[in-house]
This record gives sequence, C-alpha cells and structure tokens, in this order.
Amino acid sequence: MSTAATMVLDSASLYFRSFFALPESMTAPDGRPHNAVRGFVSTLTRLVDAHSPASVVAAWDADWRPAWRVALLPSYKTHRLADPAGAESGAGGAPPGEMEPESLGPQAVAIEGLLTALGVPVWGVPEHEADDVVASVCAQVRGPVVAVSGDRDLVQVVSDSARLLLAVNGGMEKWPLLDADAVRERFGVDAGRYVDLAVLRGDPSDGIPGVPGIGAKTAAALVEAFGGVEDILAAAASTPVRPMTARLAAALTTSADEVRRARVVATARPDLALPGTPPPLPVVAADPDGLAALADAWGVQRQIADLHAAIARTR
Repeated sequence: MSTAATMVLDSASLYFRSFFALPESMTAPDGRPHNAVRGFVSTLTRLVDAHSPASVVAAWDADWRPAWRVALLPSYKTHRLADPAGAESGAGGAPPGEMEPESLGPQAVAIEGLLTALGVPVWGVPEHEADDVVASVCAQVRGPVVAVSGDRDLVQVVSDSARLLLAVNGGMEKWPLLDADAVRERFGVDAGRYVDLAVLRGDPSDGIPGVPGIGAKTAAALVEAFGGVEDILAAAASTPVRPMTARLAAALTTSADEVRRARVVATARPDLALPGTPPPLPVVAADPDGLAALADAWGVQRQIADLHAAIARTR
C-alpha cells in the first residue's frame, strides 16, 4: 500500500551513507569504486518497493554551504571544509569545497546522470541546499509526501501531510518513519519547534554552537514551557520562572544574538520556487541509451534492472 504520493530524497545524505556503508573494493569495469552508485540505486529500489511513490524527486545541493548562511553564522559547516583556512573565499576567490573522499565526487556526478537518464527529476536551487528543496517540496506539493534523509535537521518538515523517513540506525528496516506524534515522542517537542530545540542544544554536525549549559533535555523543557526562541529569550529577560533559572537566563541573554541568527540558518526554506510539479515515476527511461551507457560504465546494470522492476510493481 502506498505511503507517499511524492517521495523526496536528500540525495547527498543517501549517497554519503551508501559510500560509507559499502566497501570501495566494489568497482566498476574500469576499476573505479562504485560503492556509492551501487548503494544509492539499491536504496532507491528498496524505497520504491516499500512506499510505492507516484513520484520521486532527488533534492540536490546546488550550494552545500550558502554564503548567506555563512554570513549569519561564520561557524556554519566550517569543520566540513576541505580547506578550513580558506573559509572566507577559497582558492582564487571561489567558495571553498566540501571535504569528501576522493572517489566519491565522480560517483555523485554519475548518480545525478543516472537519475536524469531515468527521468527522476534532480532539483537544486542556486544559493540553497538540498534541505531547502526538501522543505519546499514538503510544503508545496499536494498530497502525502515522504522525505528521506539521514539528517535529523529535517525533522522540521514533518506535518499533517509530510513524514520523514530517518535513515539512521543500520538497515532500512530500522529507519523510523516519523509523523507528528512520533516526533513529539522521540524529541519531546512538536516538529514545528524542532529548530528551536536544535539551536538551543547546538548541532556540531553543522557548526551550530548552541547555548552553553543547555542540552537536549533542557532545550526541550524550555520549548515546552515557553515556546519558540523569541519566547524563551523574552522569558530569560524576565523574572525566572521554572524551568528557567538564573543561570540559564544569563546564558541565553549572553547568546541571544547568536541564537537568533542560528535559527535563521537552521531553518530549511519552505518557499523556494520549484521547477514544477513532480512528474510520475517513469516506467520507461527518459534517455534509455544514456542510461544504458552509464549503467555499463559504472557496472550497475543489474541494480538499474532491479529499479525498473520495482517501478513497474507500483503500477
């Protein structure tokens, strides 16, 4: 039974996951590692089988570290830079690149090519990340949506019509499919307040510092008691009322400006202009010859055949 009219993939999250889950000894005919390509296509096949989506969109990082986010929070993703010393401009004035295994870059290009040849739209928006595309699809596309990502930040997209398949904790059979109730049970706050929780607690994976002395439980208690960041900061400026304490109030007041900026940075944009309406998942490839050539070059003919079979089973 279908659980998603539209499925939107946080593509980089999934191909990074495949790269590290499978050994680089898996190779294409020319000897190049194809572990990320093979794993990504197999993951997509299992997702189609499990959820029978009518449409699939691959959200892409047109800009993995947008300048406008860095301007608000210079620490944003700094630890992921290939050249941290070039955080301001990079070589030759170009934005600095993301640190990644040498053999992954060509595989990401191949994955994008395979998706395009299949007829699965690859959507990226200049100056924005895949998270922003995912949030915009979840907010704007009619009908039920399932977002797929290993990034907990995307808990924020969960709503009455959108769920998050969180790619953590081993195999796909263990990935939780989070709706609004599951988010509250798991994180102690509503999905719409997850960003407030995250910026108070901090998120080292994105270089968001958080407020000293505030962990996940305290952040959840503050959100539950007072609401969003602005409400919490207002409470910190008043006579402390539990769970606010004088110590927390002082820490929040000191960090207030940074917390406000971090909230803007951590919020995935739901209002991007999308390229269109997600098309039906194609039974026949958009570019059969191009798909066959890429599948041959990367040694994933069987995986592509399995994906075609899974798509056919949705009809």
